[in-house]
Amino acid sequence: MSIQQPLSYRLELPADYPTAAGSAPLVLDSPHSGTTYPPDFKSVIEAGVLRTAEDTWVDDLWSDAVALGVPLLGATFPRSYIDCNRSPSDIDPDMLDAPWPGPLSGSPKIKLGKGLIWRMLDDGTPLYDRKLSVDEVRHRIEACWQPYHDALRRLLDQAHARFGKVWHINCHSMPSVAGKFATDKPGLVHPDFVLGDRDGTTADPSFARFVADFLRPRGYDVAINDPYKGVELVREFGRPAEGRNSLQIEINRKLYMDEVSLRPTAQYGRLKQDLRDLTAALVDWTRAQVT
Repeated sequence: MSIQQPLSYRLELPADYPTAAGSAPLVLDSPHSGTTYPPDFKSVIEAGVLRTAEDTWVDDLWSDAVALGVPLLGATFPRSYIDCNRSPSDIDPDMLDAPWPGPLSGSPKIKLGKGLIWRMLDDGTPLYDRKLSVDEVRHRIEACWQPYHDALRRLLDQAHARFGKVWHINCHSMPSVAGKFATDKPGLVHPDFVLGDRDGTTADPSFARFVADFLRPRGYDVAINDPYKGVELVREFGRPAEGRNSLQIEINRKLYMDEVSLRPTAQYGRLKQDLRDLTAALVDWTRAQVT
């Protein structure tokens, strides 16, 4: 069952959710796979180059979760338009034509050009040749960021209300080598997977351990909280003391696609099957935690 809200999200729900017998206290979201570029974006970068900012194919890689009884939420808008894995206060005031009326976080992501509204791509290419208006940014928050966060909150609250606990996977991808302006570690060669729970503050450590212990015997190199610990979505929704566990999973793009053409490679099917098997294992594991 699919629920569509223009410019915000696509929600794939298992049949008869949330009463289906096979459902589990597990929720997936893919905030950076959106490919619908709003007409008011008006970036100076041509569409093909802009697409390199997407977490290309990530929503499809995890899509078998739905048949296993797990809901999957995905943003339809691109992260380069507005990044829903940022706080609404992660705004670069230098991008605006007037003072921002709300709080400003001064996040390190802003210095990298990767705040709520991106200033540039990973290679430093500017997205705009103009200042943005306060109303433009407000519209993006109201039309895209807020509905996405509200939808994810509802899913997590529903699962928590039914089971007493919930486990949330925040699905991402990363380039094989960190770009010059992508992180504070440019040029870093990434492992196959990076699991982030903000040093155990957004999920019980057993969650990351279970995922790592599943992936490593299958030949994957897995790191935990290095170099990515998780950002806004796991920070907002992960409260392990309340039985709310949020884990960010970054997948190295070299495992499944050509990073220049963005086309899937021959290894795509193997990775998708491994993620299906991981999801099935997590369904069993999470259900066992609440019985």
